[in-house]
Amino acid sequence: MQDNITKTTGVLLVNLGTPDSTSTADVRKYLREFLSDPRVLDINPVVRTLLLNLVIAPFRSPKSAASYREVWMEEGSPLMVYGRQVKQSLQESLGPDFHVQLAMRYQSPSIDSALENFRKEGIDHIRVIPMFPHYASASTGSVHEKIMDIVSKWQVIPQISFLKSYHDEPGMIEAFAINGERHKPAEFDHIIFSFHGLPVRQLRKSDATGAYCQANGICCSTFNETNKNCYAAQCHDTARLLAARLEIDPGRYTISFQSRLGRDPWIRPSTQETILRLAAEGKKRVLIFCPAFVADCLETLFEVTTELKDEFVAAGGEHVELVESLNNEPKWIETLVKLAKEVV
Repeated sequence: MQDNITKTTGVLLVNLGTPDSTSTADVRKYLREFLSDPRVLDINPVVRTLLLNLVIAPFRSPKSAASYREVWMEEGSPLMVYGRQVKQSLQESLGPDFHVQLAMRYQSPSIDSALENFRKEGIDHIRVIPMFPHYASASTGSVHEKIMDIVSKWQVIPQISFLKSYHDEPGMIEAFAINGERHKPAEFDHIIFSFHGLPVRQLRKSDATGAYCQANGICCSTFNETNKNCYAAQCHDTARLLAARLEIDPGRYTISFQSRLGRDPWIRPSTQETILRLAAEGKKRVLIFCPAFVADCLETLFEVTTELKDEFVAAGGEHVELVESLNNEPKWIETLVKLAKEVV
């Protein structure tokens, strides 16, 4: 007897997460889940619990809630708004042989609910695309671990293909370049490629050989088989590729890292110290790319355009301009179609 079941591939887009609202309670709930992840806050569990309950929850949550209110859109969190747009555009581009779901590693829509939708529909192949171009244990690694933990409890485990890193994907580089060209980089005194920061200890943990990670930028000057799993090396490679595509000379750009949390050493230079240095050097106009983020969020819309901008102006600079993230850029959707079909 011939059945009418159509073979469909599930495409799971996973971003970091966002609070459900700008209330302090919702932001606190989000931060608790996010920073309870041992891959994110990879410290002694007892210390992590004390830090969350005695410092972050009572003191950071109200401040973060105020920041979210500065960037919140009428339809909700920017990360969620752009995520839904990308999901819809990708679904339309892929067609009926694919089922696209959007999930957040923390909060909603949850990875559990997205996978359950696939399971109920009998989808036997899932393509996982983390919305992080650069692999890090705290982002892509956490997404992969969560998915494996969930499906390991299913009676029938589907075929799953994980996209690990696409930091040098030509379509992604081109999409960022398209956005960057709208801002006319040649008219700025300096360009910053600012990436999400990580503690140095996490870079060293990713180096199983203990042979190459010096966390001082020297080992990131080239990208090769030895350091291909290093988050910082991937970031440096993305910046070099993007600068080459935009014909930005090495002396006109700086690679830096933002969003530091805690007192432990983080990847340097920080974006904050970079803009202060540029102001001290007499630079007046700075253009900032954030290629670690494929959708605009708190770290681009507030940290760059408000906090860093204010510091730059206070130090003698005049203008900081942000190159928007990929969001729903057509070239980005085209690239996601390619990534979704690579392993089917």
